Amino acid sequence: MMLAMSSRLMGVATIAEAVRGGRLSARALIDDRLDRIEQLNPQLNCFTALFVERAQREADAIDAMVAAGRDPGPLAGVPFGVKDNYDVAGRTTTAGSIINRSLPAADSDAVLIQRLSRAGAVILGTQNMDEYAYGFTTENAHYGATRNPIDPARSAGGSSGGSAAAVAAGLCDFAMGTDTNGSIRVPSSFCGLFGLKPTYGRLPRSGTFPFVHELDHLGMFARSVEDLALVYDAVQGYDAGDAACTHRQLEPVGRILKAHFSGRVAVLDGWFDDLADDQGRDAVRQTARGLGSDAHINLGGARAARAAAFVMTSASGGNLHFESLRTQTGAFDPATRDRLLAGAVLPANWVQQAQRTRSLFREQVLEAFRHHDLLIAPATPCTAPLLGQPTIDVAGEAVPTRANIGLLTQPLSFVGLPIVVVPVCNGNLPIGVQLIAPPWREDIAFAAAAHLERAGIASVPPEGRFC
Repeated sequence: MMLAMSSRLMGVATIAEAVRGGRLSARALIDDRLDRIEQLNPQLNCFTALFVERAQREADAIDAMVAAGRDPGPLAGVPFGVKDNYDVAGRTTTAGSIINRSLPAADSDAVLIQRLSRAGAVILGTQNMDEYAYGFTTENAHYGATRNPIDPARSAGGSSGGSAAAVAAGLCDFAMGTDTNGSIRVPSSFCGLFGLKPTYGRLPRSGTFPFVHELDHLGMFARSVEDLALVYDAVQGYDAGDAACTHRQLEPVGRILKAHFSGRVAVLDGWFDDLADDQGRDAVRQTARGLGSDAHINLGGARAARAAAFVMTSASGGNLHFESLRTQTGAFDPATRDRLLAGAVLPANWVQQAQRTRSLFREQVLEAFRHHDLLIAPATPCTAPLLGQPTIDVAGEAVPTRANIGLLTQPLSFVGLPIVVVPVCNGNLPIGVQLIAPPWREDIAFAAAAHLERAGIASVPPEGRFC
């Protein structure tokens, strides 16, 4: 058991190797994480459901495979959690709502959970989120707020806040989230984690509850670049259940992490610099120096892209939930309900114009990538705000917190770019920097992240402590 407890600092690769080698019991590992969840989850509110019997059963099966001389897989015994909008066989997918409780239980796991299970990982449970993934703070009116392990008075970010906080607190060793407008990148920034939002269409969303079909991505959180890469490599691949998922050759990134990074890098100015605070700008400067760049570029269409992303998000969400908005208005989280209602009555020509803006901004971004291999920008306009804090300061102006935490992430997910967030600890709280690569070039962002981690510029805070 002592080895299981110390495994919280070992990393995914080392844990899996120890389990495969018989030096660490998968069952002892799972029981340790469950004990830690029992101890800390009442305060942090990361998990919405635990699958104790399933986790212990799967861990016992892995130990039996090792005893029989069989390889359980590259993620052997590693405990993980999933955002509450992933299907888990036998459980209703609530997506942070109470309305969904009336839906039938899922017949099977989401495709990415199936792939992780085949790789030997063990699911512990589902994790808290903003209702229907529409939010940036995981302050859920039905299931309570998730607290940031670095400072429990602060937000863990959202909408995948429960997943990020669980990894940051050592309750699980990686977690799966979703990102529509920044829902992986914002919690990564606030909780001081490495996070991945891959290219739109790279990972199948089969078996997850949707938000905005044109913008939804699946991704993950981890405490190191190597851990992030191992999980990403385990879940890659086409699935016919998601029409947006593309037939592309698998491109494992784990093998490139030790390679020297020499790409052409530019800092995003304008929108991304103007709306960042001093700590975010300093984190970007450190990152740029670490990558050997002093180049800058301005994507002048970012402001319009952010506005258009807002229109598409609210219109698509309003359409998806239209019947429930009509018949069960009072069952929604008020913060979610009001935005969905506004989206449901948006004029069609506004949505059409948003699509035009999306195409124009995509062309502008692709032109930038003709001259640069990687773009960098802060992930959030500030560090984690206090829970319940009504406003944040952006460029000297007090603006509503929930609506504006994603200012710097929304324009980029709008055009489906692959992004790795790296945590930079240059103050009392961490802040994330987005490493933005061309479409389908996750390898570039991973290589840059690994370089920054080796240089000590990107690092994860100790569990539950300030940087």
